[in-house]
Amino acid sequence: MLGTVVPAEGTGGGLVSRPGDISSLFRFGELARYVRLLVIGSPDIKFCEEFKEKCPICVPCGLKLAEKTQTAIVRHFGLQILEHVVKFRWNSMPRLEKVYLKNNVMGLISNGTQNILEEESHIKDVLSRIVVEMIKREWPQHWPDMLKELDTLSKQGETQTELVMFILLRLAEDVVTFQTLPTQRRRDIQQTLTQNMEKIFSFLLTTLQQNVNKYRRMVGAPQERDILTTPQKTELAQEPKAQANCRVGIAALNTLAGYIDWVAMSHITADNCKLLEMLCLLLNEPELQVGAAECLLIAVSRKGKLEDRKPLMVLFGDVAMHYILSAAQTADGEGLVEKHYVFLKRLCQVLCALGSQLCALVGSDSDVDTPANLGKYLDSFLAFTTHPSQFLRSSTQITWGALFRHEILSREPLLLAMIPKYLRASMTNLVKVGFPSKTDSPSCEYSRFDFDSDEDFNAFFNSFRAQQGEVMRMACRLDPRTGFQMAGEWLKYQLAAPVDIGPMNSKTGEGLCSIFSPSFVQWDAMTFFSESVISQMFRTLDKEEIPVNDGIELLQLVLNFETKDPLILSCVLTNVSALFPFVTYRPEYLPQVLSKLFTAVTFEVIEESKAPRTRAVKNVRRHACSSIIKMCRDYPQLVLPNFEMLYNHVKQLLSNELLLTQMEKCALMEALVLISNQFKDYQRQKVFLEELMSPVANLWLSEEMQRVLSDPEAFISYVGADNKITDPVLEDPSGLNRSRISFCVYTILGVVKRARWPTTLEEAKAGGFVIGCMPSGNPIYRNPCTEQVLKLLDNLLALIRTHNNLYMPEMVAKLGETFAKALDMLEVEKNAILGLPQPLLELYDSPVYKTILERMQGFFCTLYDNCFHILGNAGPSMQQDFYTVDGLASQFLNSAFVNLNNIPDYRLRPMLRVFVKPLVLSCPSEHYETLLCPMLGPLFTYLHVRLSQKWQVISQRSILCEEDTADDNPESQEMLEEQLVRLLTREVMDLITVCCVSKKGTAEHNSSTAADGDDDEMMSTDVTPPSSAELTELGKCLMKQEDVCTALLITAYRSLSWKDTLSCQRTTTQLCWPLLKQVLTGNLLPDAVTWFFTGVLKGLQTHGQHDGCMAALVHLAFQIYEALRPRYAELKAVMEQIPEIQKESLEQFDSKLLNPTLLKVADKRRKDNFKRLIAGCIGKPLGEQFRKEVHIRNLPSLFKKVKPSLETDVLENNEDGEGLTALFEP
Repeated sequence: MLGTVVPAEGTGGGLVSRPGDISSLFRFGELARYVRLLVIGSPDIKFCEEFKEKCPICVPCGLKLAEKTQTAIVRHFGLQILEHVVKFRWNSMPRLEKVYLKNNVMGLISNGTQNILEEESHIKDVLSRIVVEMIKREWPQHWPDMLKELDTLSKQGETQTELVMFILLRLAEDVVTFQTLPTQRRRDIQQTLTQNMEKIFSFLLTTLQQNVNKYRRMVGAPQERDILTTPQKTELAQEPKAQANCRVGIAALNTLAGYIDWVAMSHITADNCKLLEMLCLLLNEPELQVGAAECLLIAVSRKGKLEDRKPLMVLFGDVAMHYILSAAQTADGEGLVEKHYVFLKRLCQVLCALGSQLCALVGSDSDVDTPANLGKYLDSFLAFTTHPSQFLRSSTQITWGALFRHEILSREPLLLAMIPKYLRASMTNLVKVGFPSKTDSPSCEYSRFDFDSDEDFNAFFNSFRAQQGEVMRMACRLDPRTGFQMAGEWLKYQLAAPVDIGPMNSKTGEGLCSIFSPSFVQWDAMTFFSESVISQMFRTLDKEEIPVNDGIELLQLVLNFETKDPLILSCVLTNVSALFPFVTYRPEYLPQVLSKLFTAVTFEVIEESKAPRTRAVKNVRRHACSSIIKMCRDYPQLVLPNFEMLYNHVKQLLSNELLLTQMEKCALMEALVLISNQFKDYQRQKVFLEELMSPVANLWLSEEMQRVLSDPEAFISYVGADNKITDPVLEDPSGLNRSRISFCVYTILGVVKRARWPTTLEEAKAGGFVIGCMPSGNPIYRNPCTEQVLKLLDNLLALIRTHNNLYMPEMVAKLGETFAKALDMLEVEKNAILGLPQPLLELYDSPVYKTILERMQGFFCTLYDNCFHILGNAGPSMQQDFYTVDGLASQFLNSAFVNLNNIPDYRLRPMLRVFVKPLVLSCPSEHYETLLCPMLGPLFTYLHVRLSQKWQVISQRSILCEEDTADDNPESQEMLEEQLVRLLTREVMDLITVCCVSKKGTAEHNSSTAADGDDDEMMSTDVTPPSSAELTELGKCLMKQEDVCTALLITAYRSLSWKDTLSCQRTTTQLCWPLLKQVLTGNLLPDAVTWFFTGVLKGLQTHGQHDGCMAALVHLAFQIYEALRPRYAELKAVMEQIPEIQKESLEQFDSKLLNPTLLKVADKRRKDNFKRLIAGCIGKPLGEQFRKEVHIRNLPSLFKKVKPSLETDVLENNEDGEGLTALFEP
């Protein structure tokens, strides 16, 4: 802070360098010189802080330093001393010294500051803070005339008026907004403010009006609001006076903004909405318009009773609407100036808030009709939707959605007439232009104000586009034909338009579009538009109203369109999918559609090229495969008659081993399996699947493959990971071997995922899919793929075991020089976990894998994930045929759970998520004892040990700050490891919760696996676990095994102090109490009980600064103490060790707890008392840990008497016998 530094050694200039007698220093007038020297030399904050803490004559020293004859830095230090005195010494000061300080501070406001235009803002700020600190301690009881004194000061001139505004604003912020004082004091001050609000508002409005009128008079602004004359030049002598009035006007608006948010609506709408009218007038005053718009926005955004909000509709009147629109036009007409742009944003928010009020009031019980100026409002709102600023465009979307969704307004002819205009605007807004680094659009200049980088803009635009899609669909629900017509016109235009690749060539090939090319951004926008409006049309119109001929005409145009540009072709495929529903009316077009898609499956920019395919090309091929799968999934009956043609086509493509990637081959096979589900004949489908999988079975079960899959060394050699490659881009001698393994695994996964029995029981019975009934009466189904898949299972488990064993040190040593890091994570995975953005162009123009090492890393990663996906899908797919495989639990333990110590966190996470969790969720209860418990018991015991060790390393690292890592980038490596441990912890805790806690909150469980690196998830503060949170049957089964029970409890309670807030909150609210409750009836050892309780208190110490976590942990600690304290006196001993605990309060709390007849206090009150008892162990944010505590005493209550809390000091309000005497004289 300014004024808190001291001179270096020897720069005293004759002064003593560390005065021992401060009073003599002050007496000789040397203090100010000393403070000035503090600024010049090296900082010595210690002396300044000691001076504020210990000097017995701080008040006269501070006042002397604060005189306006001193320099600003010295004055600031003087005022800081006075502020410190009020905050930390006020309670011990004699009454006369308080009066002396108060009078002198008011004197400083009166004549102790420079002119309003000359005074430093930090001086004004600290002066207003001092007054507010005194008000917080003494008003209204001991300083009843405070408001009168401020009013008197304001009459002295602009300088004093501005300071009074600062005081009133800061008071409102401290009392209402930030609530930085004790409850009773806050209540007293807020209620007194509310009682005096009419006077305060009148004072603020009068001050604003008078100063604005004077300012406008002096700058020659027109007095009459409807006369627009040219302002005259201000006389030179009047310029400072005008600026002073303007400053006061700005201060008055800022102060109003601090009150409008919470005062009664009657004050805002008093005198026929005089305040709102004044604010609308000021929108056209350049110096005041931002403040006026801010106030207007807060007023119009008010919630509350609809009846109270009705007067806000005055803003739809002619006068208000005129001023709002003319202000917007003026600000926009002056080009891009930051100040005007900020104002436009505020004005746009005002219009959005007005729209929200309109939607709330029209059609409600408040009898508000559609305003006459709705058309004018919609026109002005549309102007913001068509503004070059992408940010302004996006700001309007939510309001458009609310209007189109509104029951009454959506039927208004004016709004219906706006739909074509809105859709037309959307056609422009969907075009992705405006990157801050570019200059190819007027939006770019605005984006440079709003976004730090192209990546920022890209993320914003993607969410803006999704939002637009939602609103367009709402608009098309009201007028589906117009949207379809526009989509058709735009599609025809794009099909006919020449390709413009722009200045930047794509790396994919010469003459091809990059993602920034003018043609591509237009195609991309048009495709999104068509997709949105066509899908909505099919949902809205009746079958006979669908414009089939127009749709088929568009489909034919798209099918006949040829392009070699991968980005544009991808858009073409999306349009084919969007128009495909028309084929249900004209099935004869299906072969053409299939032909188009199959051509795209084998798309290449340059035929027979050896270079690796770029992501853009790969995306086209994958897109085509996805479209075929989607078609077969959503329209299987339509495709079934063409099954033979489809099957032959796929067989032809599969016959060439190099034509398709393994994923593409399997995608096509998945499509065939989906159609085969429509056979609805078990035997026929089984024969088909046998035929389809015979190449896989032959390869997978061959002697060579069995040897390779069972032996890690043979596996490394077979996939080529022991080679040394000289050309890391093109040379890949073992690529074919890897692709064969991938093909088998992909195929098994595709069949297991897609092969199913008919959805209706009658069809399933008729087709031979039902083989009996469970005791509960539920049918037992059989899957036609079961026989084929189960015979491949042994080798699949062998592959998983081998893959796990690759991480053994002796196996890692066998990897070739080129592939030493083959088992590491891919860079894209690392970046995703660390939250680092990917450069935009790389997404499309770079090859998927740039080197053979990346390709090998991708192979291992995908293979590992897919093996576990198969096991995760096997249960739901094959049901009892899978769960009853002999010794399945031991087979899993000997494959998936082998060598876990060496498996890195990034491989363990997907195993838990895609294999163990789905298996648990789908496994019937009759297999818990034979399958899940034997498997999960050892797993949970192991995970508990692993996580404990990992978090211990992290804790030690943060304590010791080790720097002995030899990695290229140790900081990011440590961050990556730490983040992976966090993500693994969340995965483990989620798995335990799924296993043990009843599935009341299934949706929460499903969403609980946050995206990698997603630490910003909003934490709920609704922390009380549902009273019905009980253990599942599986949970009870696991808790019967003592070692598993111990592992689960220790993991849950130890995780509370691990440094992952999200995991802590979920575990606290969902898991800890149900687990502990299960063992409460047994004979818990006292040491175990104190350990659990201490674990929760440690969690509070670690996570107490997070409100959501703190509330959940306090609730859990309270539950444990209430439930177990009567049986375990040791818990009281733990409580006594909490820092700063009040022993008497603890005794009171304990005696009531142990005597049920005294336990009459409501649960919430008891919990609040308990929270106060354990406050000493609740962690604080770093910024508050070393902050000196400010104590504000309660004064005799003006209002309802509040019962004293357990810790209230009876004498607190009566010290020195001054409690009832008025402190300040007027």
